[in-house]
Amino acid sequence: MSRSAAKLGIESSIGPKPKLRALLVEDNQLDAELVLRALRKDSFDVSAVVVQDEAGFSEALRTHSPEIVLADYNLPNWTGMEALTVLRRQSLDIPIILVSGALGDVTAVECIKQGATDYVLKDGLARLPEVVRRALQEKYERGLRHQAEEKLAKKVDELARSNADLEQFAYVASHDLQEPLRMVAAYTQLLSERYKGKLDESADKFIGYASEGALRMQVLIQDLLAFSRVGRIDADYASVDCNAVMEEVRKSLASAIQESDAVLAHANLPAIWGNRTQMAQVFQNLIGNAIKFRGTKPPEIFVHAEKAGQQWLFSVTDNGIGIAPEFAENIFVVFQRLHLRTEYSGNGIGLAICKKIVERLGGKIWVESQPASGSTFKFTVPLNGSKQKGGQA
Repeated sequence: MSRSAAKLGIESSIGPKPKLRALLVEDNQLDAELVLRALRKDSFDVSAVVVQDEAGFSEALRTHSPEIVLADYNLPNWTGMEALTVLRRQSLDIPIILVSGALGDVTAVECIKQGATDYVLKDGLARLPEVVRRALQEKYERGLRHQAEEKLAKKVDELARSNADLEQFAYVASHDLQEPLRMVAAYTQLLSERYKGKLDESADKFIGYASEGALRMQVLIQDLLAFSRVGRIDADYASVDCNAVMEEVRKSLASAIQESDAVLAHANLPAIWGNRTQMAQVFQNLIGNAIKFRGTKPPEIFVHAEKAGQQWLFSVTDNGIGIAPEFAENIFVVFQRLHLRTEYSGNGIGLAICKKIVERLGGKIWVESQPASGSTFKFTVPLNGSKQKGGQA
């Protein structure tokens, strides 16, 4: 302890009091006694160290481990706010309360803005215990929040690792399954071509089931591989002209558009920060579904975008069969289908891919619909996307 530091003994009082380790930055011994008396009276069992300079303050932090710092605003060679600088330099979360003979409101407010917890005038020490209790309570609550944030960050990291492992597993499993399944599909197809009608009717039926099952499994694995690739590969992000993407999608779906007499129109769409191929996937899946799940009338599809705060809000509206509200979330789950395969083809992967792409960009996707009243799929994209990976992993 430096020569400017002094240890003060505190008298005991009747009844248990909460213990408090205090560090006083004060050059007046009488004022220090008054401060401690105010704390001791029906409030705290205080053990305190009094210092007058930075050297004594730093040593007391190390040896005394104070829970609260009570600092005079002005000392001959030091100030209470300089004590705050020392606390920050050592990354210590210790409340500091200014205890001063005179401190104007403007100065007090400025000190609190800079990080002081509160202030008490020396002619109003009766309120000091309450100020100290409040400061300690706030510190306790900060500690709880910090612990909760650390636990949440740990869980987020664990979830990210788990998701990455699952995506890697899905990719490897689907990739490695393709070759043996190709062999099964090829030979069941060969059996069907070579022996159809040469065996009994049951045999033809069994071979047909095997061939159909193998082909369906091939499609499922290819869809799973496409889904896993969205999260496994860090795509190249750049400015994407959504008008140009829409024209690409129109060409890709030309056959379906012509066959269904669909009318596809779009407003002037913005350029966003993202991956061109993935954005084409989003539009193609949404527009393709609008054509597939059409009603009795030819499909009418309109794509629109508008600013909504710090995001672009895209809408894809159709006049199709619609979706019951209770299924509005399920349709974005991988391999979830609302219809039999005999009614509509597909494996229920397209909307799951859309959701994954949009969320990686930092947006969200949802649907507004009623049965037989068409659907409007909406998704958001940040107005100023990240120029590294385009969004969240």
